Amino acid sequence: MTASNPLPRRATLHYVFDPLCGWCYAAAPLIEAARGVPALAIEFHGGGMLTGSNRRAITPEWRSYVMPHDHRIAQLSGQPFGAAYFDGLLNDTGAMLDSAPPLTAVLAAEAEAGRGLDMIERVQRAHYVEGRRIAEPGVLRELAADLGLDAAAFSDTFDFLAGEPTQRHIDDSRRWLARAGGQGFPTLALATADGRLTPLDTGRYLGRPEAWVAQLAALIAAPLPTASYG
Repeated sequence: MTASNPLPRRATLHYVFDPLCGWCYAAAPLIEAARGVPALAIEFHGGGMLTGSNRRAITPEWRSYVMPHDHRIAQLSGQPFGAAYFDGLLNDTGAMLDSAPPLTAVLAAEAEAGRGLDMIERVQRAHYVEGRRIAEPGVLRELAADLGLDAAAFSDTFDFLAGEPTQRHIDDSRRWLARAGGQGFPTLALATADGRLTPLDTGRYLGRPEAWVAQLAALIAAPLPTASYG
């Protein structure tokens, strides 16, 4: 799914993510910075990490598992985690973690207004800072309203894209994950004008968006290889 932009593009950044992936939240400042890189489009692919049989309710065991990772993410990336998340949501036993509804909301925001990337950021903040149940359609409609999206149009599009259309997107995203050589989320790869797909290591740039932007700009500006004739 390509984020809308009217400018001509020379490269596309493919972003394989999941709305409930902590390391995707860590990379969110890099995605935001990439949106300002000239000649670059961003195409997102939601991988459905916690869908189907992988959906889970929050439990004390889950809280114990994720909290060390979350603290590490905060340390490396500078991303905020709210008390409403640590002390609220992670103690909200029975709250469901399901990637499909927030991903449907991302697809609906993109279909309605080209705002998919904005919705990714909004659901991440709602989860990790505000401690909200982002698997609930009512919460997602509130987040769409926060973005200024038309309530009725968003709701209709959300209902249309839920279920099978979202699953088709997930299936396609997992093919992108394999194509980019990724093992998990996030996986990012840059497709340049010469047809190459170059995997990118975001880990070394966490908390360093300026260096990340410089690397992207250099890759985009690199001259195309010239054909040799023997």
